[in-house]
Amino acid sequence: MGAPEARDTAKRLRAISDELSDRFYERADVVRTLVVTLLAGQHSLILGPPGTAKSEMARELTGRVDGASYWEILLSKFTAPTRMFGPVDVAALARGEYRQVYEGRATTAHVAFIDEIFKCSTAALNETLGFLNERIYHPESGGEPIRCPLIGAITASNELPAGEDSAAIYDRLLVRIEVGYLADPSNFAALVRSAVGRPAAPHRTTVGLGALQHAVAEAVPAVDVPDVIVDAVCTLRAALRRKELVASDRRWRQAVGLLQASAYLDDRTAVAESDLSVLTHVLWDSPAERPTVEREVLQLVNPDAKEALDLADAIEEIETQLDAMAGQSREALSDWVIKKAHNKLAMAGKRLETLRAEAAAAGRSTSAIDRITGRQRAVRARVLTEALGVDASMVQAQL
Repeated sequence: MGAPEARDTAKRLRAISDELSDRFYERADVVRTLVVTLLAGQHSLILGPPGTAKSEMARELTGRVDGASYWEILLSKFTAPTRMFGPVDVAALARGEYRQVYEGRATTAHVAFIDEIFKCSTAALNETLGFLNERIYHPESGGEPIRCPLIGAITASNELPAGEDSAAIYDRLLVRIEVGYLADPSNFAALVRSAVGRPAAPHRTTVGLGALQHAVAEAVPAVDVPDVIVDAVCTLRAALRRKELVASDRRWRQAVGLLQASAYLDDRTAVAESDLSVLTHVLWDSPAERPTVEREVLQLVNPDAKEALDLADAIEEIETQLDAMAGQSREALSDWVIKKAHNKLAMAGKRLETLRAEAAAAGRSTSAIDRITGRQRAVRARVLTEALGVDASMVQAQL
């Protein structure tokens, strides 16, 4: 497969990412990160409360790979390894033969979605680790291990791992993405409208299994990693270690593949500093560490990040104040909006616009600024609806 075919694959994956971002509100960065992780041949974890579209998003993405064998399971503490990798062939057992049926199970899957991954049973732990790590399964009857064609797995959980067994799986999930409930009231209003309407079927771009496999095995590893990127990664590692955030050498090495996949998805032949932003989903263990990792990564990506992150802190402070004023009179809320919130949010929005224009003109990534702008719009929408009583369906026109 030559360069034109590789570019077509990247183009299709970008279209898939755009289509899913349009469908799932406030999930653009999540969707792109899932696509990048799949391109790198790695596994991802979507971490968040129930009802945040984790399962639907994973199914919609994995269902876009034409010709791929797909496997999905909801794990529990009682899930037996044979249910995951192949049940016993009852007919063969009646003839005195012990055989497993692998078709339609993890053993034959190219892409997989594993829900409640940390509820993996102790009995299935070693086989699950082997499946994720080495792409192998050891048959119940013994013999040679079976090579599994897995490209990558998307996993999901409502909670972090609680014991050593589940922590071993957690360590093998290179990318960890937090999701929450919709923050912008106008997006929530759009979600409600989508539940009562009958919209036309959206365009559905797909990518062929062979094209994806070639991208993972050949095209992505061929992306160049310049010395300036190696130096940036070393600088980031040192900065995080000073804050006592230490990732394993294995995790850092695997992260390079994510940088290459990010560049490939954007149709570039070499990794750029903007690709480093994907590391915000790689280098933390607990959600409490994520903001620190994000700040260090984004400050390394471009010089606009520090001011943008300071603006993000100011926006979060306004939202905290709004939460604290719950139950107060409309007059008190309006007074607070007029004297404090409105001007601060407006100034933050204008400054973010300027920072974005400067970053774009310099050829730098605007993803971090766009994310913070999204937070500014969400908080402003909350102020309009909760403090001033504006209808959520009318908010979008005023932003």
